[in-house]
Amino acid sequence: MLHDFLAATSPLNSFFERIQFHWGADDMHSSYSQTLLGSLNFWGLLEGTHLLSLMLFFGTIAVVDSRLLGWTFRQTPVSVVSDRLLPWTVAAMIIAMVSGPILFFSKPAEYYHNFWFRAKLFFLIVAIANVYIFHKLVQKNQSEWDTAESPPFKAKLSGAISLMSWVLIMGFGRMIAYNFLDCGKPHAVWINWVAECKTSPLGSLTPAEYAKQLADQKAADDAAAAAAAAAPPATDPKAAAAPAGAAKTEAK
Repeated sequence: MLHDFLAATSPLNSFFERIQFHWGADDMHSSYSQTLLGSLNFWGLLEGTHLLSLMLFFGTIAVVDSRLLGWTFRQTPVSVVSDRLLPWTVAAMIIAMVSGPILFFSKPAEYYHNFWFRAKLFFLIVAIANVYIFHKLVQKNQSEWDTAESPPFKAKLSGAISLMSWVLIMGFGRMIAYNFLDCGKPHAVWINWVAECKTSPLGSLTPAEYAKQLADQKAADDAAAAAAAAAPPATDPKAAAAPAGAAKTEAK
């Protein structure tokens, strides 16, 4: 109930629609968002840059996480692995943080109700919280296990959460391009709930509602077909005139 109330009263719905379709638009030009999306090369270059930066970021994070889990570089201290990769991680993060919001600006109203986008944001929050907890709690006594081939459980847990989160973030980000979970299509109630489809222009639809629509349409089609079959056949004026003409000819 609270989720539906906040979704219905949130100004974000109309705000993102106004940005995507109206901001910068006039009789001669499309909105800034649609201009960006329809650009010949810039949008593609921007998307490619974002994906490459995420790949670099995930690659460096995955190496550090695998060391925390004791899978790789077991003879190398955790601090050495982390410090060597940190510049690459920071550079990739900056590029992703700049390119990501610009990509969102191209279709904000659609992304706002996209199930995969929301799932990606959720696990992004999980990943950020995990980094914060790792630096605040787990690293306090890192000097005690820095050179251990198999770090303690809390370090392994942090590495596992980080690796899982970033795998899901990358996977969900890739799924944004597919539309089979878009609003307006028959989905489970919880999918419509997560994407706030009730406030989407496409609306919310469950499998039961979709089945009822199909049944109603079939009933309407059957009724129309029955009415057409019961109606008397229409008389063709030309066909009716032909025997009369023939009778006049025989009379002559």
